[in-house]
Amino acid sequence: MPELLRLTPSHEQAAARCQARNAAHLSKKTKFRSPAEVTVCQPTRTANGTNGHSVPDVSEEMKSLIIEKDKMGLEEEPETVVKGWLLREVRGTWIKHRRFWFVLSQDSLDYYTGPEKGARRLGTLVLTSLCSVIWPDKQTFKETGYWSVTVYGRKHCYRLFTKHFNEAVHWACAVQKIIDTKAPVETPTQLLIQDIEENKFNPEVVEHIYQHNPILKYTQGPLYAPLLPFPYGSLEHTYHSGKGYGSVREEAVKLFNCLQQLESARDPVPIIQGVLQTCLDLRPLRDEVYCQLVKQTSYTPAPYTAAHLRYWQLLTCMSCTFLPGTTVLKYLRFHLKRIQSQSPESEMDNYASFISEALEKTKCRECVPSWEEIQMLMSRQEMLCTVHYPGPGSCQLYISSHTTANEVVRRMQEQLGLKESKNTFALYEQNALWEHLVTGGALIADVLTSFSSKESECSSPWKLCFKLYCLLDTDSISVDSPEYLLLFEKCHEMMVRGQLPACEEDLQALAALRLQSVMGDFSTHAPCPPLDELFPSDMLETRVLMSLSAPQALPPCQVAAQGCPEAQSRFPSGILSGALWSHTATAAHKQKVELDMRLRSRLKEEATAVMGSILERWKGLAGYNRRDSMAAYLAIARQWSGFGCTLYEVDFYISSSGSFSQKLWLGVAASSVSLYRQGEAEALESLPFGQIRSYGVSDSNTFKISAGDRDLLFETTKLTEIMQLMNAYFSATSHPRGKGGDVGITLTDSTELALRHLTSPNALLELPSETV
Repeated sequence: MPELLRLTPSHEQAAARCQARNAAHLSKKTKFRSPAEVTVCQPTRTANGTNGHSVPDVSEEMKSLIIEKDKMGLEEEPETVVKGWLLREVRGTWIKHRRFWFVLSQDSLDYYTGPEKGARRLGTLVLTSLCSVIWPDKQTFKETGYWSVTVYGRKHCYRLFTKHFNEAVHWACAVQKIIDTKAPVETPTQLLIQDIEENKFNPEVVEHIYQHNPILKYTQGPLYAPLLPFPYGSLEHTYHSGKGYGSVREEAVKLFNCLQQLESARDPVPIIQGVLQTCLDLRPLRDEVYCQLVKQTSYTPAPYTAAHLRYWQLLTCMSCTFLPGTTVLKYLRFHLKRIQSQSPESEMDNYASFISEALEKTKCRECVPSWEEIQMLMSRQEMLCTVHYPGPGSCQLYISSHTTANEVVRRMQEQLGLKESKNTFALYEQNALWEHLVTGGALIADVLTSFSSKESECSSPWKLCFKLYCLLDTDSISVDSPEYLLLFEKCHEMMVRGQLPACEEDLQALAALRLQSVMGDFSTHAPCPPLDELFPSDMLETRVLMSLSAPQALPPCQVAAQGCPEAQSRFPSGILSGALWSHTATAAHKQKVELDMRLRSRLKEEATAVMGSILERWKGLAGYNRRDSMAAYLAIARQWSGFGCTLYEVDFYISSSGSFSQKLWLGVAASSVSLYRQGEAEALESLPFGQIRSYGVSDSNTFKISAGDRDLLFETTKLTEIMQLMNAYFSATSHPRGKGGDVGITLTDSTELALRHLTSPNALLELPSETV
């Protein structure tokens, strides 16, 4: 053993503890120079497929960072586990496979020229806990005619072949069993992190550890192996192979090169986004990047330069995107406190303080931060977010990387004066065609980032909208309150979607009142909105389709052909039958085109007639102000007994009283769940919440409600939306909202927890038996 470093008396206590731990490491046949210093060693039998060559003197970081056990000398006879002839893939020669004698021992996989005692050993693959085995697969057998077993070592791998499947499986099992018996391999970085954790209250020992272990400090040279252990030939990257990733070990080394490029990059944002994307795709690399960043922000030659601060900016973005594992998190926190004590009132101190606060709030992100967010994080500022609400209004709010939808809802309620409202609100992602509810725990930064990818698929821009969600009390809303406008807009959305059962006369009256409330008195110069923003277009289409659905009279020649069996059987096959088929197909296509043209023409005529009637009604509303128009509109809408409920389309319905295969509406309201025929105002069935024992998802597209001794099954594509709304209503009604209550009850964590219980098939949410 090399001579131990001499420690000063102040180190004696720490040295005693370290010596005890080092004794355990030595029992595993790992090598150390001192309690505070780790030296990288090379095994006497290398794992690169060669043998008997000395390792040249190179810097520590160019060597393997994995501590491996000393291997027995070549003259010793290994304890054989399995041996036999196998074919090995040989590259660089015209012979693709060559036959060798393989011997598997408790420490290595060796191959020889033959089985005789004096045979020359051609190579060795040392087995550690980081080695991995790929089992034989049918695809390789189909391509080569051999069953393949691949064993990955530190630098190279052995790809072995045999004609017999059972033999291949036997070798794979034997090698994997040896790997599983190996103690977990620890890298020098891991061991030094343990040393620092054990001595964190002794600054002198910690300083000694840093000074004598350059692997912990900033370096300008490349990294040749990861700081943390990763399996050789890891297959975890295969799920993302379409993005061009190599193995996790390879990507770890590439990331360190990316980090170093930050110092000279003109624009660091693309590099930062690339590093974050890799960490998002390959989860094991997150701890590695944290360790690399701690390394590059320790003992930097020029710590106050803009180039060095790029590492802190990336560390800031990492801390707002991913959390490291427990061990690395402790190491990171220690590093931040150490930097703050060493460089108070500096930019590094400011970044360390920001990162420490972020680590308390960070949840794993679903999207890599956007360009704008990274720019804000680099300067430790918040982003500006625009939230729209029904009508032309919008609010500008400052958000951080940790702001949730529930927090934005609360702030919107404060700005609009809705804190005392008995109803609840939510955020929606919305564009001209689609609308999606944003769950309460969702990060707004993720939602905004997702808009860019969605807009690339659809030209219509996306925006965040603040809207009514649970209608618990519609009678006490003041006419002058912004909530009244939200109720009016929600009701009009339902009407335009065809979800407000009313006669056509009432629907035209509602459209006229909408025009009066939005545009004022009728004017020939005022631009009128399109009909589909005022009147349910489905009603027009249904009416026109019914008028065109009557069977059309067939031409005389087709009638004669249908009544003449001889004409059908005279030319059963051949050229004439093909010609007749082609003529029939052409006629059918022509008939379809004509039908489409007639449909568009009739739709245009109907739309013109309906729009004319609406404009005539609008003229008769002259003098109505906006508030009166809205009040008259809601007065007509309230005539429906289901006013305030949210309707979902149901494809199939089964209950004890029968089944219905036509499309129905499932209405979810504040106190009950009801079923309607589409377009009809009276409910087929209505179940008060007090009678519902349980509800949930019974399979991939079936929703089940149990009430009393009855079970109701619904087939629908809106399972998640129905579950969220019912959970929100139950939560709101079982926890009455008084003054100072939780304004975010709509989509609180308890609501999301209830959803998580229903992820498995046949899961139901059990409700209290008493009325809630």
